[in-house]
Amino acid sequence: MEKKLLKNEKGFTLIEIIAVLIILGILAAVAVPKFLSLTEEAERKALEGAVASGLSTISLLYGQLALSNGAEPATAALVTKANANPPGSDEFNFTFTANGEDVDVAVSWQDAARTSTDSGTWVKP
Repeated sequence: MEKKLLKNEKGFTLIEIIAVLIILGILAAVAVPKFLSLTEEAERKALEGAVASGLSTISLLYGQLALSNGAEPATAALVTKANANPPGSDEFNFTFTANGEDVDVAVSWQDAARTSTDSGTWVKP
């Protein structure tokens, strides 16, 4: 009886295999560009988050210096302290520069393969 069952077993035909390969090729052609787009968007959002972190650092330092000095801190003091103590990150470089009364925050990737940057401006209250 076992021999009879084995004779009736059939494998996939060449047409079925080709059809599956064509379907997989179409799926790959659609999925790869979408994946690359998601990767680029994730990197852009990561930079935006790092800029927000830099702006938060300036706000925090402003509050700390205002409380410790009992007066409104100078922008130069904020920039000096922020550049000495940037947000902790293994992925981003932070640069703080004075822009009149405000502070510009520039963020770039530490990884040389990624060249995109982003920036924001902290406005003195």
